[in-house]
Amino acid sequence: MHDSTNPEFDMETSGDTVLFRPKGEIDLSVAPALRTHLREAADRTKRRLIVDLTDVPYMDSSGVATLVEALQLTRRSGKQLLLCNLHEKVQSIFEIARLDAVFTIVATVDDARAR
Repeated sequence: MHDSTNPEFDMETSGDTVLFRPKGEIDLSVAPALRTHLREAADRTKRRLIVDLTDVPYMDSSGVATLVEALQLTRRSGKQLLLCNLHEKVQSIFEIARLDAVFTIVATVDDARAR
């Protein structure tokens, strides 16, 4: 089980794209660190920020709100944010909140890179 008090975030830059991979459950205790790392990723990318949620089995509303902030930040600076590899529970949160119509959500990292 992931220790939510010590979140992990991987970031990889390739060309004009940053691939950002949070690991573990995203809840109120993790959201501030997620916000900091997402801002860094958004600043680092030249065009596209891909958030790979493969290793995020759970996300509460604070995590979703943090992703909405990141989406607004990237859009204001003319960049693109894409989400991929959402677990079923996480995907359902986006659908219930109708955020699947706001975010670009794709199946895989390769699909995100192809956009």
